[in-house]
Amino acid sequence: MNIKKIIIGLSITAVFVITAITFFSMSIHATNGEIELRTQVEAQQKKCETYFDKMWKILKEKAGVTDQYKKAFQEIYPSLIAGRYSGQNDGSLMKWVTESNPTFDASMYKDLMQSIEIERTGFNNEQERLIDLNREHSALLQKIPSKWFLGGIKEIEIKLITSSRTEAAFQSGKEDDIELFEIKK
Repeated sequence: MNIKKIIIGLSITAVFVITAITFFSMSIHATNGEIELRTQVEAQQKKCETYFDKMWKILKEKAGVTDQYKKAFQEIYPSLIAGRYSGQNDGSLMKWVTESNPTFDASMYKDLMQSIEIERTGFNNEQERLIDLNREHSALLQKIPSKWFLGGIKEIEIKLITSSRTEAAFQSGKEDDIELFEIKK
């Protein structure tokens, strides 16, 4: 009979040890998973901040170059034309038609428009990644069994960059027609 009691005792001890090891392993896995996601979310938030900064610096500098080009062209072109034909009555109009005149190059504006679209899309992609990582972290805190081990940990607050127009549309539930070229007064 003693052997039966020993076997039962060892079996109960083995079950207890295996259960304890399993819970300990699950706790380590959940904690490490939470730490990994938290650090990824925090790093992605910083990445969004630096991308936003880079984006606006690129766009501002390109817009400045484009604006300088426009101003320089506005200053140079009238004096070139005025200097060529001032005081001449010798068929200047025909001469103007056949001569090569400086033209305003719109390629800088096309490049600026492309940069705006590319940078905005890139920034949006970074924010989408941040949202996705935060979703994973939130799910980890709510799912069983990880929530048993991570019960006291708060969800991460992320900051997303949007616009006043977007905020107003989501608060009201309405978005009226957009005037892309509306003039602000």
